[in-house]
Amino acid sequence: YCIMTRRKFTPEFKFKVVLEALSERFTIQELGRKHDIHPAQITNWKTQFLKNGEAIFEKRAKDAKTEAQEREERLFKTIGQQKMEIDFLKKVLS
Repeated sequence: YCIMTRRKFTPEFKFKVVLEALSERFTIQELGRKHDIHPAQITNWKTQFLKNGEAIFEKRAKDAKTEAQEREERLFKTIGQQKMEIDFLKKVLS
């Protein structure tokens, strides 16, 4: 009785195999034997890459702002709004 477990492949590994497949130096069958993967799996990864690869170039560059910088700006804006509310309430209550 043998329990088969599913192997998980990293995106880096898949990318490496797809690049080898695209280079056409080896057949899909040869790559399958080399990496111990069924050739259909390699064909599937290659198809996914070719279908979705253009998305890499679609991302628009954010004006050199990182997510951390954007978060920091939102926090400063919130702090500024709260300071204005506190100042207003101090004025009304005094």
